[in-house]
Amino acid sequence: MIRVDKSDRRLELLRQGSVIARYWIALGRNPVGGKEKQGDMRTPEGRYTIDWRNPKSLYHLSLHISYPDKADKARAATLGIDPGGDIMIHGQPNGYSQPASLLLQTVDWTFGCIAVTNADMVAIWKAVPDGTLIEILP
Repeated sequence: MIRVDKSDRRLELLRQGSVIARYWIALGRNPVGGKEKQGDMRTPEGRYTIDWRNPKSLYHLSLHISYPDKADKARAATLGIDPGGDIMIHGQPNGYSQPASLLLQTVDWTFGCIAVTNADMVAIWKAVPDGTLIEILP
């Protein structure tokens, strides 16, 4: 399982309820509250799964989070808005130097994704199979 605590900017990998790894994260530019619509720069909150991976991502490597789920889509339809999507856990933008990548981890800069350093992304990529549960907490 993956647990993300947005307020602490922390991603944890858990096995049988115990934390086996911890990583510092950057979030969407508007980090408070759950994702509501396309373009709001928020990171979703709730329980999802890692449903596919992209080894040729523009952000080093990326794992796709199954947002929006049925409830997110239904809420958006009721409000007449696009819930957004394409939410990932990913590394740094390709082409950035190591110092620039580390600097990016000190601010929330994504469009709603969860960003880690490239080294952390490699470790997460290796440890997390498709189908893994992810819980994103406020």
